[in-house]
Amino acid sequence: MAQGLIEVERKFLPGPGTEERLQELGGTLEHRVTFRDTYYDTSELSLMRADHWLRQREDSGWELKCPGAAGVLGPHTEYKEVTAEPAIVAQLCKVLGAEDVGAGGVAAVLGPLGLQEVASFVTNRSAWKLVLLGAGEEEPQLRVDLDTADFGYAVGEVEALVHEEAEVPAALKKIHRLSSMLGVPAQETAPSKLIVYLQRFRPQDYQRLLEVNSSRERPQGTGHPDNSLG
Repeated sequence: MAQGLIEVERKFLPGPGTEERLQELGGTLEHRVTFRDTYYDTSELSLMRADHWLRQREDSGWELKCPGAAGVLGPHTEYKEVTAEPAIVAQLCKVLGAEDVGAGGVAAVLGPLGLQEVASFVTNRSAWKLVLLGAGEEEPQLRVDLDTADFGYAVGEVEALVHEEAEVPAALKKIHRLSSMLGVPAQETAPSKLIVYLQRFRPQDYQRLLEVNSSRERPQGTGHPDNSLG
């Protein structure tokens, strides 16, 4: 993904007829793929508690999701995705209050920044693209990812990528329209794979995120944050 794009997404719980409905709406299956995601944080979850999500995807490199505009309401999330390693390192240092960690990529600063693996799982994904009827040819396609994690959790995501904050409202309108066409209840929220992983396998960490996010909302991917996260 091009550096600096804003990801606007909404997660939902797919049903047995979701893929068939996507076909009926003119969706195109781009590919089916399997990959492993590994997430890193400090022992105190300093990144996640600041709504930053550091991930290494197998064969795809590093990504840091940073919060988008404040005041985003409803069953969707907005994140800026940083994929250039120097920019990731700079943002990590900023969030963690670190200064000079030396030269090198993300892997080289994990130790100095006290970052460790907190979750790792495999996802089977079917990736779809489609343009809503009536949208102009210049309109970017919407993306729908249908994921099943190796610990048995399935979640879908409708996503749009935009360049400027001013484009977010129109992207949200398209996302909600497609979600409605897929039969997703208007206020349905679905947790990200990472949040469900923590809830099942690291309940103390999950509870810590619940507590720190209670003042603003629930953890990433549960309405306002896969986090994430994907």
